[in-house]
This record gives sequence, structure tokens and C-alpha cells, in this order.
Amino acid sequence: GGLILFAIFSLVMDVFKIGYYSSFYSCLSAIKIIYPIVQAIFVVVQTYFLWVSAKDCIHVHLNVTRCGLMLTLTTNLAVWMSAVTDESVHKAHSKLKKNMTEEIFRWLLKVGMRSSSVEECNCKSQICQIFKNGYFWLYPFNIEYSLFASAMVYVMWKNVGRFIDHHSHHIQRLKFSLFRRTFFVGIMLGLIILVSGLGVLILYEVQVNSSTESSKKSQALTMYYIFNIVCLSLMSLVCIGGSVIYRFDKRDMDRHKNPTRTLDVALLMGAALGQYAISYYSIVAIVASTPRDTISALNLTYALLMIAQHTFQNVFIIEGLHRQPP
Repeated sequence: GGLILFAIFSLVMDVFKIGYYSSFYSCLSAIKIIYPIVQAIFVVVQTYFLWVSAKDCIHVHLNVTRCGLMLTLTTNLAVWMSAVTDESVHKAHSKLKKNMTEEIFRWLLKVGMRSSSVEECNCKSQICQIFKNGYFWLYPFNIEYSLFASAMVYVMWKNVGRFIDHHSHHIQRLKFSLFRRTFFVGIMLGLIILVSGLGVLILYEVQVNSSTESSKKSQALTMYYIFNIVCLSLMSLVCIGGSVIYRFDKRDMDRHKNPTRTLDVALLMGAALGQYAISYYSIVAIVASTPRDTISALNLTYALLMIAQHTFQNVFIIEGLHRQPP
């Protein structure tokens, strides 16, 4: 279901890309228009393949199957790297355009264009601007689709030739009779925090990008950091509480080989390393900078809490993944 959701947004992004590049095809290479068309076909075919075959354990043509799955995996990683690079270049160009004069920016554009006239390559029409802004906003969905598909293909590759003991599976029925109210309250609190987070993010973006007064920008930063500090503190406490509850659980730990669980743990730790690095560099920058004001203190607290929250959350999730069924 998640794969199909990201696939739909990826297809919409490809449509926007085709519309954007078609607006000034005369001064661009044909590969610019062909690439999103081929990518859309790849997304459709791969999504159908994973929907039909994701649970299969193949026992014929093992080498050919492993080769095909690994080729698909590396293709997804290549698409992911391409999307990340395009998004980074777009952000760099946006900041460059804000900090440079119009004449220098037009000259830089002209250097990269095949046509001698830069005017015909500029996106001036309203529909062209819609296509341009739309497909850059949809890049995160395409990035997530590539990672999602890569994970599923990796699990399929690990399951090639694998035998499963069908008698070892237990039917589980989750019962929330004791914690039904807590279960409902948890969902409601999560939705409230999600909606509040989106509201704070929108206010922050609007005030920082549109306001020229430093006081309003400072207020927006203070609001942003305080909200995130409160959320990270609550998440850390909940993860610590969950780990403490595990100590009273009498179930045994599951130490058997499980490629899906191994992949989950590897992706979890790998994703956390990026956030650890960002927080570490933030701490170094804050400690080395002068003067130290309220924003710096909030930023330092936010970075420290981010490290603590990811650590407690990863410990809680990994312990939960290794628990035997009730």
C-alpha cells in the first residue's frame, strides 16, 4: 500500500516533468523529455511486479532471478541518487538566484544552454511555472519510492531459494481490551501533534521567507525550536517508558535469522547516522560561535535532544523487533 502511494506521486511528478521540459523542448536535449517517460514506465512495471511477487520464495532459475533482482535494486538506487542530486542542484540554484544580480544569473543560464538565446529557455508562462514548482515539491515522494522499492527487492533477493517452516507460524489476534482507551488516546495525540507540526512548519516558512524584520524571524525560530523540543522530550520519555515495560515482559528474544528484520535494523541505524551527523555538526557550530543568544541555546538543546530521541527510539524499536509473539 505504501509503495503504491509513493508510486502514484512519482507518476504525477513524471507528468509534471514532461510538461515542464516540453515547454521549451527546442533548446534542451531530447533525453530530458525521454527520461521521465522511461522512468514512469519503470515505476508502473516495477510496482505491478512487487505487488504480485513480493511474497514469493523462488526455487527455479536461482542465479538468473538473483541477477535480475540485484539489477532492479541498483537501478532504484541510481534513480534515488539522481533525484537527490536534482533536488540539491535546484535548491542551490534558488539560493544562487537570490544572492546574485539578474545579469550574472542569466549569463550562467546561457552557458548551460544549447541555444544561443536564453530567452526561449526561460520558463515564463504560468502553466510552466506550475509544472516546475510541482515536480520539485514531489521529489521527496520519488526518493521515498526508490528506497521503499529497494528494500522490498532486497528482501526478495534474500528469500530466493529460502525454505519456510509453515508449521512454525502462530496465528496472532491482537486484543486491546485492557488498553483500548489508551490505544485510542495515543492515536488522537499523534494526529494532534502531526497537525500542529504542519501548522508550525507552515508558519515558520512563511515568516522566515516573507518577513524582512529580524524580530519576526527570531520569533519564528523560537516558536519552531520550542515546539520541536517539546515533541522530542515527549518522544524520548515514551521510548524510555516502552523500554522499561519490555523489562517486565517475560517473552523470549527471537534470535533466528530473518532477512526482513535484519534489513529493518540496518535501515534504521543507517538513517539515524545522518541525523547524528547533522546534530553533531550543529553542536560544534553552536559551541564555536559567538555571541551566544537564546536562539543558540534552543538550537543546542534541540540538537542534543535529537541525538537522545533517536537513540532511545532505536533501542525501543530493535527490542520490539526481536520479541517473540505472545
